[in-house]
Parts: sequence; structure tokens; C-alpha cells
Amino acid sequence: MKKKSISHEGRDFALFTFPAMLFITLFVGIPFLMCILNSFRKWNGISRKTSFVGLKNYIKLITDDPSFVHALEFTFLYAFFVVIFINAVAIFLALLLERNIRAKGLFRMLFYIPNIISLIIIGFIWKFICIRVFEALGTISGMEFWNYSWLGDSKLAVITTVFVSVWQGLGFYMIIYIAGLQSVPDELIEAALIDGASSARRLFSVIFPMIMPSISFCMFYSVANSMKMFELIFSLTGGGPGIATTPVALDIYNTAFNNNNFGYGSAKSVVLFVIVCTISIIQVRFFKNKEVES
Repeated sequence: MKKKSISHEGRDFALFTFPAMLFITLFVGIPFLMCILNSFRKWNGISRKTSFVGLKNYIKLITDDPSFVHALEFTFLYAFFVVIFINAVAIFLALLLERNIRAKGLFRMLFYIPNIISLIIIGFIWKFICIRVFEALGTISGMEFWNYSWLGDSKLAVITTVFVSVWQGLGFYMIIYIAGLQSVPDELIEAALIDGASSARRLFSVIFPMIMPSISFCMFYSVANSMKMFELIFSLTGGGPGIATTPVALDIYNTAFNNNNFGYGSAKSVVLFVIVCTISIIQVRFFKNKEVES
């Protein structure tokens, strides 16, 4: 009977997972393998004829592609600031909105709304704000701050992309941290209060260790999203001015589709995949160790 029940469970498991595995294989697995194969070939993405070039695409992007190097530098810079700010502000807001304040449900909703709007639309909205609305505010108020070229200056454009990205994704991470805070046992907080622990001591010695799974998830998710960001920057700055705000994902798009160099773009995609996987594995192991310690 036991063997029969195990076989029935295995069959049910296979039946339930087969549709998902089929679609993942068709739309993720096979295209990914094709991308790896195309990275060793020269192909314009249209012609049926391709030529095998071996490692030439990879050698070129490492030794003779300053635009890719710049895109990689911007991606790391962008990801660093977005991850730091979005997690720090999300934790602060989660702690604030977990207190007994009026209309905290309304505030949670308002912070979360940008997360459900398309990144393309968010980019166009803020592009309009930075160009039209700020210009009108500068005319009305006479303040030089509003007249700065927030999308036309290379340094200010970087600041703008980071700010908009943090603003857009903040609500999602805040909700995750709120869920983590709600799982902290009240008995631990009360025990810390009885022992005379200060607010900072309770935060760093009790609350943070208990919400480490939430921190681990948010760090992983924010790093992965930041490293492969495309839509928001594409609609907000288009990678400009020049290539000042061009991330690796947008550089891949330009290489493969605008320059019709699909093989070379595939090689860049594989490199980006390896970088994201490496960083993700390192950080997941780091935070998992923290969870064990807690």
C-alpha cells in the first residue's frame, strides 16, 4: 500500500508540474540554450546564414568594446545605490507604518501603487515631470533647482534614474518588510523592554535578526532587478545623454536589434547572466549564514 501511495503521489506531482515545466522549457530553457549557441556565431538576427566565430565575440567585448565596459560600470553603480536606498527606505517606512498611526493602510496603498504601474509608463511619466513640470515650477517659483537639466546632464541623469527606480519599487519591498515585522513575536520585544534595551538595541539585536529572511529576499530581488533593469531607463532617458545611463541590458538591446549584431548581443547576454548568477549566489549564501546565526 505504501509503495502504491508513493507512486500515486509521484504521478500526481508529475501531472501538476508538467504544464509549468513544458512552458518553462519552451519559452525559457530553449531560448536560453539558443542564446548560448548564438553567442559563438556571427549573425544579424535576420539572415538564415550564420558563421561560427568561436570565442571572438567574448574576446571583443572584454578587450575592444568601451561602450560595454561603460554600461557595466553604470550598471554596478546604479545597482549599488538602488539596492542601498530602496532597502534602507523600505525598512524605515515599514517600521514607521507598523506603529499605531492613523490611516496607515492608506499610506501603505499609496506607497505600493507605483509598483503596479508598468515601468515603461513610469519612465514616460517622470520624463514629462522632469521636462515640463519642473520647467513650469522653475518659472513660477524662480528657484534655480527646478531649472537643472535632470535628464540632459550626465551626472544628474544618473541621480534621476536612481531616484525614480527607488520611488517605483519602494512599495513592494516595504510590504515584504512589514510582513517580516509582523512575524516577530511580541514576547521577544517585551522581554527586551523588561531588560531595559533601548530602541536601537531592540532594532539591531532583536528585530533585524528576526526579519533576516525578509532582508535576504529583498536584497536578492533588488540586486537581480537592478542588474537587469531595462524598461524604466529605456523610456526615461533612452540611455542618454550619450551613453551616460546605458545599463548592460539596454546595451545588449542596442547591439542585437539596433545594430543587427545578434551573435555579439547574445555573448553580452551570457556575460550578464553569469555576473547576475555569481552575485546572487554569493549574497544568498551570505544572508543564509546570517539567518542561521540569528
